[in-house]
Amino acid sequence: MNAPRFHKLTARYAGLRIAVVGDFCLDRYLEIDPAKAETSIETGLPVHNVVRVRSQAGAAGTILANLAALGIGTLHPVGFCGDDGEGMELQRALSRLPGVRLKHFIATPERRTFTYCKPLIVTPDQPPQELSRLDSKNWTPTPAGVEARLIQAVKELVPVVDAVIVMDQVDLARTGVVSAVLLEALSSLTETKRIPVIADCRRGLAGYPPFVFKMNAAELAALGGAGEMADSTDIEKGASDLARRNGQSVFVTMAERGMIGAVAEGAVERVAAHPVNGPIDIVGAGDAVTANLAAGLAAGASIGEAMELAMAAASIVIHQLGTTGTSTVAQLAERCLAKD
Repeated sequence: MNAPRFHKLTARYAGLRIAVVGDFCLDRYLEIDPAKAETSIETGLPVHNVVRVRSQAGAAGTILANLAALGIGTLHPVGFCGDDGEGMELQRALSRLPGVRLKHFIATPERRTFTYCKPLIVTPDQPPQELSRLDSKNWTPTPAGVEARLIQAVKELVPVVDAVIVMDQVDLARTGVVSAVLLEALSSLTETKRIPVIADCRRGLAGYPPFVFKMNAAELAALGGAGEMADSTDIEKGASDLARRNGQSVFVTMAERGMIGAVAEGAVERVAAHPVNGPIDIVGAGDAVTANLAAGLAAGASIGEAMELAMAAASIVIHQLGTTGTSTVAQLAERCLAKD
């Protein structure tokens, strides 16, 4: 992508309106100072003294943070949190992001706040060391009343936004935001208003309506009922076949091998990954890809241009250690226009 095209696309970001529908969680980082280690008098077990607590929005919130960092004008999170302390922290974290409107984000006593608690040992001049995570999740189906409010939010937003991102982050189906009924409502609405709807689900996209699919090679293989797709030629064919069946673009991430995209007509493009420089942390890279694909497509980018933006963003966030990172338009320009 040349400089004029890059600047033409990204100049449209401030005027875009994007809805993010999915599972928002609280990423709580507990920074531990190993120099202050103790032994519990009562139990004889090691004590990890936390000297700093950081909280930010995770899962679908990471996508939202990436969109905010790009300068997207208006952002609508559609999801829920619990009526608990973690929920207050999550709402505070979301409200700090520029452009975010919380009208359709629900706080309810019927759910607990999805939380990733991440203890980190922080030693000067060394990368943070993450210990075992402590997760809080919902293990029962999302109540019908909460689901109805989420569907109503989707009905109100589709007519006024330029793109929708669907992010299904829960391990157990029906316990989060994205349900079959919500997907059906979103699919029906976008049949009349043709806007990009990008779907990503950690359990795979089987059963999803024909949205724009973002997945990795293993998820593509599982969706097609095939074995492992280790060869790029197999991935290209699988992506092309799926795009033709769905009538929508398909994006397949391949880690250090880059990304493959296919359009509805079946044509395929590939974008290479950027070189790695020093220690990396891949947490959040996929969410950065999703956000940048959506922003690019909503701004009128081709699939190749959208993938260039996404791969540049991924290369930036993986070098941000001890946090779930984001990238700005200025940082993307350094990557995308390095050859100009």
